[in-house]
Amino acid sequence: MVFAVEKNTQQTSPMAPTPFSRNNPYMASVLQTYNLNGNGSRKETRHLVLSLKGSGLGYAPGDCLGIIPSNDPELASAILAAMKWDGDEEITINKNGEKLPLWKALTNYFEITLLTKKLMQSAADLTGNSQMKKLVSVENAAQLKEYIQGRDLLDMLRDFGPWNASAQNVVALLRKMPPRLYSIASSLKAHPDEVHLTIGAVRYTAHGRERKGTCSVLCAERLEIGDKLPVFVQPNNHFKLPQTKDTDIIMVGPGTGIAPFRSFIQERAASGSEGNSWLFFGDQHSATDFLYQMELEQYWKKGVLTRLDAAFSRDTDQKVYVQHKMLDNSKELFDWLEKGASFYVCGDKQNMAKDVHNTLLEIIGKEGYMNQKEAEEYLLSLQKEKRYQRDVY
Repeated sequence: MVFAVEKNTQQTSPMAPTPFSRNNPYMASVLQTYNLNGNGSRKETRHLVLSLKGSGLGYAPGDCLGIIPSNDPELASAILAAMKWDGDEEITINKNGEKLPLWKALTNYFEITLLTKKLMQSAADLTGNSQMKKLVSVENAAQLKEYIQGRDLLDMLRDFGPWNASAQNVVALLRKMPPRLYSIASSLKAHPDEVHLTIGAVRYTAHGRERKGTCSVLCAERLEIGDKLPVFVQPNNHFKLPQTKDTDIIMVGPGTGIAPFRSFIQERAASGSEGNSWLFFGDQHSATDFLYQMELEQYWKKGVLTRLDAAFSRDTDQKVYVQHKMLDNSKELFDWLEKGASFYVCGDKQNMAKDVHNTLLEIIGKEGYMNQKEAEEYLLSLQKEKRYQRDVY
């Protein structure tokens, strides 16, 4: 089955409820889309509101929404031009024998923005290029891994011709477009029939070409109000609010990591929760990158958000991150943990989550008068009690 962004041109007739899923996504209408960053920011973070009305789909705070995106038409066109292929040529796209015009297959069905070791090795059989055959050999595994990083199908086709292959031969090697998962940034209790997302547009230059995140830039550049996206809900049972409403929570979510915590805060506000809430947020500049600032400050004024600490790494000569704000408040943070608070982290897996984890160990050791091993055992006990949860990517 093939999915793509649809323009809302006609009314759909009423149908019986369908169990929507990854393999049978719901076509959700775009209700709102706007940039959360201010003028002059180096970032673009898109707030996207989709309608779930009539879908029967539900979600809980902490869950994710899957989007099955379409590729950048400019990239698909560049591939057709490089290979001198006919975009109207009918090709078989899967083992079921389904067919699509080549243009549609490249834009809506296949993953064309990422290379894999398997794809490169299989493609080497379709070219007489000696450099490619050498690159995919066992002894050059490190070089192959380096080549794959940051390159796409267009790079491979340009770099290793001439190709002794038809369009059908090449696309037969490609995998189906995988969905992209995003932490849900809303509560159904606060926004019935809607789902909100916080999506950072990925753009960078690599190997002499500008690159764009498949789904993030689709949402940033090509979505309009009324368009439809194929979506499904992906439950996340390892990232949930405490079962009791009076449990305190500490949330660390810099950048787009704020998304599930916006959901947490909205849910607690709508549920009348009595527990305290403490949010650590971080980004580059307070003037342009304080995502959901007015909303968060309103929650703080109303007492829904007990504490709000923000770190902006580019506003001072010395970079300040969320872990530095945690250290500044180490005594209070440890007191919250000792009184039963749950601790949550969402965001960058490579750096931020590791730094926050190590800072948390440091705080536990310092304020609890524990050595390294004792601090690690303390943190492990929090994990076992589901009081230390991470949603990192």
